[in-house]
Amino acid sequence: MLHKPKKIWNPSLWASWKPFGIGEQYPNNYWEGVRAVWENRDRLSYAWDILNHGVCDGCSLGTTGMKDWTLEGFHLCNVRMRLLRLNTMSEFDPKLLADVSLLQGKRSSELREMGRVPYPMRRDKGDQGFRRISWDEALDCISERIKASTPERLGFYVTSRGTVNETYYAVQKAVRSMGSNNVDNAARICHSPSTGALKTTIGAAATTCSYKDWIGTDLLVFFGSNVANNQPVTVKYLHWAKKAGTRIVCVNTYREPGMERYWVPSIPESAIFGTKFAEDFFLVNLNGDQAFINGVIKHLIANNWIDSNFINNYTANFEQLKVELDRQTWEDLEQISGASREEMYAFAEMVGKAQKAVFVWSMGITQHECGEENVKAIINLALTKGFVGREGCGLMPIRGHSGVQGGAEMGCYSTVFPGGRKINEENAQLMSEYWGFNVSPKTGLITSEMIEAAAENQLDVLFSIGGNFLEVMPDPDYVETALKNIPLRVHMDIVCSNQMLLEPTETVIILPATTRYEVPGGVTETSTERRVIFSPEIPGPRVGEARPEWEVLMELARRVHPELSDKLHFESTAEMRQEIAKVIPQYAGIQHLKEQGDQFQYGGSHLCFGWKFPTTDGKAHFSVLSPSFDELPPGYFFVATRRGKQFNSMVQERKDAITGALREAVLINPIDAEKLNLKDGDKVLLKNDWGEYQGRIYTAPMTPRNLQVHWPEGNVLLDKNKRSDEGVPDYNALVCLEKIG
Repeated sequence: MLHKPKKIWNPSLWASWKPFGIGEQYPNNYWEGVRAVWENRDRLSYAWDILNHGVCDGCSLGTTGMKDWTLEGFHLCNVRMRLLRLNTMSEFDPKLLADVSLLQGKRSSELREMGRVPYPMRRDKGDQGFRRISWDEALDCISERIKASTPERLGFYVTSRGTVNETYYAVQKAVRSMGSNNVDNAARICHSPSTGALKTTIGAAATTCSYKDWIGTDLLVFFGSNVANNQPVTVKYLHWAKKAGTRIVCVNTYREPGMERYWVPSIPESAIFGTKFAEDFFLVNLNGDQAFINGVIKHLIANNWIDSNFINNYTANFEQLKVELDRQTWEDLEQISGASREEMYAFAEMVGKAQKAVFVWSMGITQHECGEENVKAIINLALTKGFVGREGCGLMPIRGHSGVQGGAEMGCYSTVFPGGRKINEENAQLMSEYWGFNVSPKTGLITSEMIEAAAENQLDVLFSIGGNFLEVMPDPDYVETALKNIPLRVHMDIVCSNQMLLEPTETVIILPATTRYEVPGGVTETSTERRVIFSPEIPGPRVGEARPEWEVLMELARRVHPELSDKLHFESTAEMRQEIAKVIPQYAGIQHLKEQGDQFQYGGSHLCFGWKFPTTDGKAHFSVLSPSFDELPPGYFFVATRRGKQFNSMVQERKDAITGALREAVLINPIDAEKLNLKDGDKVLLKNDWGEYQGRIYTAPMTPRNLQVHWPEGNVLLDKNKRSDEGVPDYNALVCLEKIG
């Protein structure tokens, strides 16, 4: 049984004795509420209905209205309130796009604030801007270009911004009916290393536990994850975890203030005095996680703090791992990790004493060239104590967006079919039998490869649903050049973005999309904890000629292949869910979701329950890992990109309310700053072979010789060729730092 939270107020957990944290740096969530009311004042009733009845289109925790399945009570965070206006604002005047030169200098936030995209629009080479066209003209143009091309020269991308399971499923089916597997989504650049590593080690390619396991477990560890910033409603879970006696620990390059303490607005005790979360921070080098964990496991073995019964009966490859760890010296592990042998011991002692633990990780682990190995290291650590497949235990790659968990599982992925099936001859034949048309057995282009193909004039059509490659991919100048090479670009979105405004090679078409709340019949999303949740249609104002993405892709596919029209048609999202249940076994049950609150958690509360692993030999597999080290030349630093007050690449404020850092901040350890005679506010230049970035010094509790800059501003420093095995760009770099002036 998990420990139960104690409801009595406990001053030992308070962040500050000052009422409401007066003078402290943290988000004013009450002001965020006032701001949301003012911003949506023209459609306040509709905004309230979205919050009260819809499923959150922000992070992937998953709600129904303003409730969830972890805690009783009211659930609403500042991320959701900031995104609300995207769903309620009115359309912009199409004349605004008649001369794009007038918009070229605008920031992305200013383009969003113009309003919703109302109608299909077209711009041909030489045109000053866009003109309104009909849906027929738009779809005729796109279908003719597709028919004139070949499957390998097509590219389709779907982002996670409010995107739902039905859209992902319909899009990938439409693309595959055109003979191509070149369809990818935002899950690729987030947690594909997690999916791949989990699948190959424990046989389950998703979070193994539930959010409830956080509250009352012995140990809750966050690796490279800042949930206070990216999934702020989780601070309620952290508060009650602390009240239940759970020890919270962070492993990161930066002592994140929001993970140290927070004022939870909906809990009176925390709203007044705040809550201290992480008791211990272990600061490591960028990419030092593998070495740190290897050192921890060496200590666990040396002190016999491992679960030998579990290891001997339910795992494989442990002896091979021991041999490799014996070969690795403490000096090497300390140098690579940036942590001392004593710090590794302290963490190992916590793990060794814990009977139950949950390990959570995010982009700080996955968005590396060795992202898969980083995840495998965390899995290794969990397997030493059997922290999987039972209550209060689990492996959780926490999702930052409401759509990405379902995106890959629906098969909207260039490397797998629906249900995670590998793309090969056997599975292509299986999908052909399901759908009634031939499906290609050839692996498609991942997102980065689509950009490369465009740069080499090998992509004729790019159809992008949401997203903005200029802001999310490394080396923005290269990306811009590549996009300008594509004869036909199609951008389907709810708002305008700067990639739409790039000069057309031949033609650019903009298509207006609906939000998830406008889709007739309602839709579903899948949360981090594998909960498939129904999101009903919310009655209210509608925008111009906006259409659901799934309908548009199905119609486009029918125009490309009229002979398949009967196989490429759904009367409704409900009918589509019937097919999803048949094609994707773990989603059996989705066909029954019809009303607000309907949901199910596929796989149950715990995957691998009872230590039954769906691998070929029925065992969990340790991974033999040998971490490497990039030697830092004098004057050079590791630099990681981080999120501030933003959602995905949508920057919402210049100042991060949690850290106090501005967008141009270069976070640096005070000792490093002193050595370089730098003080807060000094202008500095970061540069490497890929680009230059100007910022201002912001001293912070960092690992020495590590820096952090905001993303996407720091993308100019990234090597576009560095990617993980699963295709995740490495959002980190080595840079030289120089003082300016």
